[in-house]
Amino acid sequence: MNTNSYSLDYLRLLSREYKNIQEASTEMINLTAIQHLPKGTEYYYSDIHGEYEAFDHILRSASGTIKRKIDECFPDMSEESRKELATLIYYPSEKLKFLHRQKKLNRKYYRQTMENMLVILQDVSFKYTRSYVRKKIEKEYAYIIEELLGSNVGDDRFSYRKNIIDSIIDSGEVDDYITAMAHLIRDLSIYKIHVLGDLFDRGPGGDVVVNLLMNQHDVDITWGNHDILWMGAAAGNKACIANVIRICARYDNLHTLEVGYGISLRPLVTFAMKVYGEDDCKGFKTNISFVDAMHDTEIESLRRIGKAIAIMQFKLEGQLIAQHPHYEMDALRLLDKVDYKKNTVTVDGKVYPMTDSFFPTIDPKDPYKLTAEEAAVMDRLQAAFLESRILQEHIKFLFDKGGIYRCVNGNLLFHGSMPLTESGKFDSITTGDGKMRGKKWFDYADRLVRTGYFGRQDDKDKQRGIDFMWYLWCGYKSPLFGKKKITTFERLFIEDEATWKEDKNPYYTLMDDPKICKHILDEFGCSGVIINGHMPVKKGKNPVHAGGKAIVIDGGFAKAYQKTTGIAGYSLVHNSYGFILSAHQAFDSKHAAISEDLDIHSTQVANQRIKTRILNKDTDTGSEMQERIDALKELIKAYRSGVLAQKH
Repeated sequence: MNTNSYSLDYLRLLSREYKNIQEASTEMINLTAIQHLPKGTEYYYSDIHGEYEAFDHILRSASGTIKRKIDECFPDMSEESRKELATLIYYPSEKLKFLHRQKKLNRKYYRQTMENMLVILQDVSFKYTRSYVRKKIEKEYAYIIEELLGSNVGDDRFSYRKNIIDSIIDSGEVDDYITAMAHLIRDLSIYKIHVLGDLFDRGPGGDVVVNLLMNQHDVDITWGNHDILWMGAAAGNKACIANVIRICARYDNLHTLEVGYGISLRPLVTFAMKVYGEDDCKGFKTNISFVDAMHDTEIESLRRIGKAIAIMQFKLEGQLIAQHPHYEMDALRLLDKVDYKKNTVTVDGKVYPMTDSFFPTIDPKDPYKLTAEEAAVMDRLQAAFLESRILQEHIKFLFDKGGIYRCVNGNLLFHGSMPLTESGKFDSITTGDGKMRGKKWFDYADRLVRTGYFGRQDDKDKQRGIDFMWYLWCGYKSPLFGKKKITTFERLFIEDEATWKEDKNPYYTLMDDPKICKHILDEFGCSGVIINGHMPVKKGKNPVHAGGKAIVIDGGFAKAYQKTTGIAGYSLVHNSYGFILSAHQAFDSKHAAISEDLDIHSTQVANQRIKTRILNKDTDTGSEMQERIDALKELIKAYRSGVLAQKH
């Protein structure tokens, strides 16, 4: 920013915060110093899909960074002791309670543990100013921990440090101090978190995942198609609501709706048992998480609930497609392509036998019309979603921290794909407001979604925005989906797996071309790399494309994808030396981590190191700091020239 461009009115406002030359100079010097520190470590995750326990462990361990720090700092320590120290940092309260029960805690253990944790703290805090570190320490422990950090083993203050530790042990507050130090290590190990979508569905706790992210100090989210599905449901889109419930029933995850969000499914359950009580609903297989805990009758109930809501879903989706022909999704309207006497369906001009013939709520003459009972059920479910306080709070968090895409330090983040033609040009999308492509399409989608959720009831675009959320969930040219069509109907009712195929957008093959990646990056004013998720990286495939210009980080957090990926998720770490992509093995359990010091085994699969270390001044935050520095320089000039009067 040109320093001569600051108006006197702006400088007057700035002078309220910095009242004189000394205050302005102090802040300018502080910001300049921070600019020359190494950039903080950023973490990228994608497609968590409700696997909250594994994701929680990944966050607590800083994707294995904390264990690596322990290994580097204590090469002579036994592996068993290093594992125990790592667990103590990940789960301090729980591990201390476990050690108390094992009668392993004594004065020697406490003293050595605090010394070890101080070594780790000094290592992870070197990138930050003392002021920044101070703000991260829990207030009641800040003074003592700062004093401990100010001394080292072997220096003249070591006896002072030893006496402080002894006093903490004697006070009986040592567990609390260790817990506070563990929290500080974790906070300083993660500077920022970027989540590239799909917090919900399949796994058992999408609501818990959102809670975890709400408790992080600096996080942003790039929406995935599963996120937008829940956002649409929270906005009252009935097609989205039906999809959410069907997926929850499919993956034995109604608990998230009923307990996590307090949404009663009783009207649906009653309806399903009444209408489909005599139907075996065999096509509606349920992915049971804990088979031993389920009775056959409960599994049958899930199938019937799944079929009841699926039929309503197809009707509601058919209505939306008819209302919005520019969606170009008529291929999903299959209820009118069914011959209900012959029990066949025509898909893409070919006739297929159907595996199910029981459709008591479908009128062949008007197949997309809900029955009176179905309409009543959907009205009550819509009201329950709209009235769920916790769900609405979570969705507002996604809006506050999220968007269709994000540019971060020159890198372009989006969940799914950039719609491209076969030749690599930006594909054209027909909307109610004309043709869109490239960045303009992404910006339009983001704006219309926000209008749908936050717009006034009399805003003509509000309902369009609510309807549009369903398109983003499964539309071919949606930045969040990127497939020709979603084949839910075919998978449920047609045995021939050829109909299940979901052809991908050309982006997924063209992303191997560095020129195409540069074309996309240039469109958004970015010069770094493209980072996206959505498509699980198959076992043996390289997640890094176009010579490092694009990275796909969906490694299969969700158990349903782990046979495909061969791993249980990726973490992309961006520190001051470059990018490190790590693959994680499956997480056993929190209980095993605490009692047996079991960690997630991680392997580096890509490491892009740079020659010149990245400093804060090279980041987006550094640019913001420079603007502030330039403004402070102008303020100091104004004080010195007498244009503004100082206050003391």
